[in-house]
Amino acid sequence: MPPALVGMDVADLREALGPGQPAYRAKQLYQAIYRQEASDFVQISTLPAGLREELAARHRVGLPEIARLYESGDGTRRYLLRLEDGRTVESVLMPEGERDTICISSQVGCPVDCKFCMTALLGLERSLTAGEIVGQVLLVARENGLQRDGGRLNIVMMGQGEPLLNLANVVKATGLLLDPAGFGLSPRRITVSTAGIVPKIEELGRQPVRPKLAISLNASTEESRRELMPITRKYHLRDLMAACRAYPLRPWEKLTFEYVLLKGVNDTDADARRVVKLLANLNSKVNLIALNPGPGIPFETPAPERVAAFQEIVRRSMPCFIRKPRGLDVYAACGQLKRMES
Repeated sequence: MPPALVGMDVADLREALGPGQPAYRAKQLYQAIYRQEASDFVQISTLPAGLREELAARHRVGLPEIARLYESGDGTRRYLLRLEDGRTVESVLMPEGERDTICISSQVGCPVDCKFCMTALLGLERSLTAGEIVGQVLLVARENGLQRDGGRLNIVMMGQGEPLLNLANVVKATGLLLDPAGFGLSPRRITVSTAGIVPKIEELGRQPVRPKLAISLNASTEESRRELMPITRKYHLRDLMAACRAYPLRPWEKLTFEYVLLKGVNDTDADARRVVKLLANLNSKVNLIALNPGPGIPFETPAPERVAAFQEIVRRSMPCFIRKPRGLDVYAACGQLKRMES
């Protein structure tokens, strides 16, 4: 199979062009892919026709193919994307007022067996390449004419997969998306979410170019978290919180903690008070997500009043927001990405 150009940086593209080409040709190709979002060689009009033909004989552009598009009544779009090997992943576009958010996947399936998440039911098939991660953004942005300038576009790696178990590709993809000469996103506009892979959190913090970090917390005690997120047996809650305290935040940055509320399981006032205690002295905010239900998930969604009461306790001590579910009718909401065919 010919190698994909999407996922390559300027140095990679210089090599792909072959010897004898001037250095500026690689920059032209780079801009055509990441800034102009070219989907085929015909669209790369800055390169001579002969060179384009040579490239096309040895390479492919490498964007995923839209296998199915599901459109929600609230404007959310769930894309089932087919990769070159026939496997599929999902990306979700959530337009909201003046802002657009693309939720992308980092793996096919997920190895982290969170008990409230439909994606976990898939297991892990494989990790995505940097090009397959970036390709989701390029495709969805092009299909919808999204504006990346002026803080309108956000990218969240909260789709299928545990991003920190595919850290090298996630970091390379982040660099391509943040490069001002390429896609040109602001570092404030891209977030990666982890279930709490402690050594990888430390590794991410050492990267010179990195996304913002969100931690999927979902419980207020070690015992409860171990039941809901079995990965806690390997990476204990106390060690996760120590890694968060040591994480090198940039001057403008806060850690985000995500907390999925499950009726009668982790949604009590006592849980809320323990969350406040856990996160004390951290520069952080909390996003509450009332469970998005689905087949095979043995939990219920708490009542809106219970969610509001939990929020009220937490926000006395730190910023706390309730994340409005998007795309529930097409299984596009948080925790629902499982290649549903209805």
